[in-house]
Amino acid sequence: MTKNVLMIGATGFVGSAILQELVSRGHNVTALVRNPEKVQENANIKVVKGDVADIDALIELAKGKDAIISAYNPGWTNPNIATLIEENYPKILLAAKKSGVKRLLIVGGAGTLFCGPNLRVVDSGAIPQEIMGGVRPLGDFYLNTLMNEKEIDWIFFSPAGSFDNDGKRTGEFRLGKDDLIVDKDGNSHISVQDYAMAMVDELEQEKHHKERFTIGY
Repeated sequence: MTKNVLMIGATGFVGSAILQELVSRGHNVTALVRNPEKVQENANIKVVKGDVADIDALIELAKGKDAIISAYNPGWTNPNIATLIEENYPKILLAAKKSGVKRLLIVGGAGTLFCGPNLRVVDSGAIPQEIMGGVRPLGDFYLNTLMNEKEIDWIFFSPAGSFDNDGKRTGEFRLGKDDLIVDKDGNSHISVQDYAMAMVDELEQEKHHKERFTIGY
């Protein structure tokens, strides 16, 4: 069944892959972006320039949609990344609830996954300090806000520890819950295309509800 989706962050590394996957399956997407010139409009894509901090605009865009998919990231090189994530993700959640949209699907991070007994990746020393400003606030939003959210049907889809840049869409991946998925060599990785495939599978099949899940090879 064709879905009508509001996509936030459609021009980013992960967001653009999800957008491509959505369109390839015939879904209709309203893409909220900062830079409209980065997205080509077609029969399946309507591009809207806007800011996720504008709650009222988000509410209007989300009304009548089947779901919101958020790949929001202020940019890994943005010096204000931590503050922007802390401020804007609660706004996205609030707008989703006020709009009456049924589902909110969030591109999560791997930081809150467990990589050992009671040890989360974010506390393991594996994450470079220079990107911690984007990792920890998103993880805190999941742990402190989403896990207590009862009103809307949300999912937080954590990727593997790293994304492959080989462009492969294999469909041969594993899904898990709260533990980092590693391959036979102990590496945790996934292509962005397979991640996007699994995200759109979730949009269509609705197998997870008010929970986090993860992916890896």
